Amino acid sequence: MTEPHATKPDIRNANQCPPLPAGASMMDGCIYWLGIGLGSGMPQRAPGTWGTVGGLIAALPLLTLGFVPFLCLTIVASVVGIYICGRTSDLMHVHDDPHIVWDEWAGMWITLLPLSYLLSYVLPEPEYTVSMLLQPMFWGWLPTAFILFRVFDILKPPPIGWADRQVSGGLGVMLDDLIAGVMAAVVWLALYWVVSLIF
Repeated sequence: MTEPHATKPDIRNANQCPPLPAGASMMDGCIYWLGIGLGSGMPQRAPGTWGTVGGLIAALPLLTLGFVPFLCLTIVASVVGIYICGRTSDLMHVHDDPHIVWDEWAGMWITLLPLSYLLSYVLPEPEYTVSMLLQPMFWGWLPTAFILFRVFDILKPPPIGWADRQVSGGLGVMLDDLIAGVMAAVVWLALYWVVSLIF
């Protein structure tokens, strides 16, 4: 039987990442490490920001695959993430512990979907997905996506805040970040459109 979850720690303070329980199965160990973003969510301060950095770094090679593969991976990460985050919460005995950052990974990848689409279909350059890491445009808009996602994830405007407060379980951990990713992606696309019109 699952033990009751402890109160979520105050993210304004430094907090230790809850360890994997002794005697956990190999499967639970794998889920735990995915839940903490392969270690990117372990820092005591700002684990959500560091986790998002981890998700951004993980996205770089995935973006070179093209839009459709990246979209499919993002959908899978978002759906499977409900179980990953829920099970990691159970292992930590804390609902939505700040060190669980798989939701930040998925939200960051959603934010990057418009950039992935532009790189794959709108910007006509041979082998663009391979050479994009050298493009000034790529390195200008990539941090913009990161900043937008973090702003929405931290400030939690409606309906993000509602999802964070009202939805429980693994879905509750994931949903606010997925919505933040969608909202950040929309704003990113609007900014790109405005800048394109001006320049």
